[in-house]
Amino acid sequence: MQITDAIHALKVPFELPLPDGGKLKRFVYAYLIYGETITLIDCAVRGYYQALFDYVRKTGRDPEEIALGVLTHAHPDHIGGALYVRDEVGCEFAAHGYDAPWIEDVDRQFRERPVPGFQDIVEGWVPVDKLLLGGEIIDLGGDELQVIHTPGHSRGHIALFHPRTGALFSGDAVPVPGGLPIYTDAAEALASLRRLQLIEDVQVLLSSWDRPRRGEEIAATLQAGVEYMQRMHRLVREQQAAHRRERARGITTRVVAALGLPPAMVNPLLMASVQAHIDADDGAME
Repeated sequence: MQITDAIHALKVPFELPLPDGGKLKRFVYAYLIYGETITLIDCAVRGYYQALFDYVRKTGRDPEEIALGVLTHAHPDHIGGALYVRDEVGCEFAAHGYDAPWIEDVDRQFRERPVPGFQDIVEGWVPVDKLLLGGEIIDLGGDELQVIHTPGHSRGHIALFHPRTGALFSGDAVPVPGGLPIYTDAAEALASLRRLQLIEDVQVLLSSWDRPRRGEEIAATLQAGVEYMQRMHRLVREQQAAHRRERARGITTRVVAALGLPPAMVNPLLMASVQAHIDADDGAME
């Protein structure tokens, strides 16, 4: 799907196993920036390379032109397809230094964050050739990409701003109301959302798990993410007060019910988000 004259999006479906033996249908967006070369934003999951290469050829370019992949963070649905792309076209990869260890050692990532279905969607590790901190300007050859450190969803999560088109690639930094809110530090995640709200001249918001947003939808989507996190925080505090002996799992079960989400969403990832709210200072969540 073409977003602007230079930016294209690929929506990649995948499935994760549920504890009851069912499958959770998910999707993730990967993006391409066409210029003198092609830059990838994230690499989706195992096996997506075929759709990627087919799309590039269909739009009149050659996959061999892919020179750089920028990974917004280390989670499996963003790095899962990176190995094959690197092997085929020899591109470099860039990521924040905090997330690089999990990208370069996926076995370590699985040990420390055992997501169900991890091995099914991750091809393997890739070296991070360019370590980012936030604040860098990535030269795309006559074009540029600004790096914004947006921790919370992961410690080394980054967003990217493409000034020429006004495209803001937000990765997983913007929770979608009704979706699965995932972060390890609630206060940092909220502060990162506030940081994105301050960026001027955004023409299109490109999230990893939401359709492209334009015009008035951009501010509304960012504010909805803020309010969803604040609602989560209020619910966690309410359940803590009403059930003082409950631990994170019990609180998570009650929060999921209060939000009207499916019981299957009570999983380690959401429990980590609830724990992040338990640990957060109330003032930081206002």
